Amino acid sequence: MAHNKNGYLTHSHPKTLIIGVHAPYNKTTNIDSYFQEFVHLVQTNRTSYNHELFLRLREIDPRTFFTKGKLAEIKALCDKEEIEEIIISEPLTVQQERNLKEYLHLKIYDRTRLILEIFEKNAHSAEGKLQVAIAMLTFDKSRLAGQGIFLSQQAGKIGNRGPGETLKERETRHIEDTILKLKRQLATSHKARETQRKRRMVARVPLVCLIGYTNAGKSTILNTLTKSSVLAENKLFATLDTTTRELFVDHKKIGIISDTVGFIQQLPHQLIDAFKSTLSELQYADLLLHVVDISDPNWQSHIKVVHGILQELDIDKQMLFVFNKADRITIDEPLQQALEHYIPHVIIAATDKEKTKPLKDFLQLWHSQLPTTF
Repeated sequence: MAHNKNGYLTHSHPKTLIIGVHAPYNKTTNIDSYFQEFVHLVQTNRTSYNHELFLRLREIDPRTFFTKGKLAEIKALCDKEEIEEIIISEPLTVQQERNLKEYLHLKIYDRTRLILEIFEKNAHSAEGKLQVAIAMLTFDKSRLAGQGIFLSQQAGKIGNRGPGETLKERETRHIEDTILKLKRQLATSHKARETQRKRRMVARVPLVCLIGYTNAGKSTILNTLTKSSVLAENKLFATLDTTTRELFVDHKKIGIISDTVGFIQQLPHQLIDAFKSTLSELQYADLLLHVVDISDPNWQSHIKVVHGILQELDIDKQMLFVFNKADRITIDEPLQQALEHYIPHVIIAATDKEKTKPLKDFLQLWHSQLPTTF
């Protein structure tokens, strides 16, 4: 048994160092909040760690990510503390990960692997599990392409003609076959979703979709507006599966509302690609509720992250900014002026039903102005 950073007794685990990096490409206004988000990701993955290190990099070494001086600092700490594995807050290229492993003689995990593992643990629906499995295999395939000489050795046997097939080729082909099989299963699931969507469109039922940065409070808002009990935890990626419920305002059904997976900075492209079919539901939305945690110091950066992913998905819909968790802060004049750049918007506290009235009032007005064909 061992103790983690918070002093709790845990099962024995490899001695782990987590490294938070302030990289030159990171334009986050509050780096401490960014580092805390990384720690929260590690905790969400239920990973125990022994030591933490936070670094600022002025440049990125294309071979090892870290510059020579920082790399020497990391190695000295790892040798001293007998570290066995490292988790890094940033995504690494295949070459950087391989070179770090060779230099430090440790297991190296980057941001992409960390987020993929969180998604793997938190997906519960059959569709969600398929999407995450495809993303994981796509990531593993990219890592396999960067493996060294061991996997490049020939796997031919005595008596076979020709050089035979390399281990790398065999493993790559196996992964590709598995991905293809999973995509076929996912296509079947998509057909069922498409059938449901066509029924809704024929009936002209308005669709509202919740979007936002992870842990902004989307599930809590969904519960408030639908009288349902979707899991709503103070945890990154508490729920990954799309949930759709009937939408009520003042006891009157005005449409349906869907919650979508939360976004995060540097969300792995493998996940964006895998979840594109689910996120395509946003293309059919009549209104997007962009939920923002106004109590987070980096809320403006979070908005940019969400808008960047929407642009990548080519989604441009009517949107309401829903500034949530207003009960946790004081909205002073500078903040009020900053909020005025996001129109239209409402300010709420989703955990207090009385303080969700601005949102309900907006939805009621929005519904009343819909074409009569709805």
